[in-house]
Amino acid sequence: MGMDRLIRRFRLHLLAWLHKSRHVLILGPILFVRYFSYKDIKKATDGFHRIIYTDSHRTAYKAKFQDGGVALVKEVRGFNQGKDVFYRELQLLGRLHHRHLLQLRGFSTGQKRLLVFDNVENGSLKEHLSDPLKTPLNWRTRLQIAIGVAAALEYLLLFSDPPMYHFSISSSNIMLDENFTAKLSEVGLLCSCEDYLTMPHASCSEECMAQERGNVILQLGVLILELVTGQSSEKGGHADLIQWIQGSRFASSMHRMIDPDLGNNYDSRELRNLLAVAKLCIKSRDKPMFSVLHVLHYLQQKVDVPHA
Repeated sequence: MGMDRLIRRFRLHLLAWLHKSRHVLILGPILFVRYFSYKDIKKATDGFHRIIYTDSHRTAYKAKFQDGGVALVKEVRGFNQGKDVFYRELQLLGRLHHRHLLQLRGFSTGQKRLLVFDNVENGSLKEHLSDPLKTPLNWRTRLQIAIGVAAALEYLLLFSDPPMYHFSISSSNIMLDENFTAKLSEVGLLCSCEDYLTMPHASCSEECMAQERGNVILQLGVLILELVTGQSSEKGGHADLIQWIQGSRFASSMHRMIDPDLGNNYDSRELRNLLAVAKLCIKSRDKPMFSVLHVLHYLQQKVDVPHA
């Protein structure tokens, strides 16, 4: 009886320690990913009312915790796989580390599946392109954002193990830190080919991966157009931007389409080079003519900013 009582006391102390620390959760295949209680997340997001943005796959919230910590919280929707696949995906996301990726801090499960990321001081790129109360982004910063996003894609496709083939690139989900460094925030969890079996990413066929690569190149081209024009690609806006750059009057209208917030404070040569990249990206959406690596190297050579 004495030994049973000792074991029960030890278990109670161990459970209490785990509940208080919560710094690392080891649950099945998940290693070194912090677990946040659903109750704490709900309270930190004011009952999920502090919405930053929402789309068909995600809703992003700003979370303010009692200890003063601030984070970006995303609700995952449309991911219908079981817990094992979800946990494996979390472990993959937790292993990603790059200057231009938003870092995953942890997760929570309950009525919603939630991912917790680092806070970003300056919000989304979309806010700075469309909100008149925000300080407009200068030309150098826009070039650095384009190169930074391309560098993140290079890492995900070539240096991540396994390679990550699904991400969403738009001004809404590119976040900016206190130095206006771009952070891609939509990576993994969904495969647009819907060919997702027991092992994430490995199940995608070569045809599926080629489709994904073409989609990535297209999105990067549209993002460059957003940076140049200040126009949103959402709610069908990307079709207008694509139509403009493919139209016969593109060359003559180039300078009229540039974001009015820039005025004349841009380099005409760099503008032409940047738009040439965007045009090639969009032209090769169905059958990619070059890789993200080629786009990144071209941008680094043609525009006068430090390498990302």
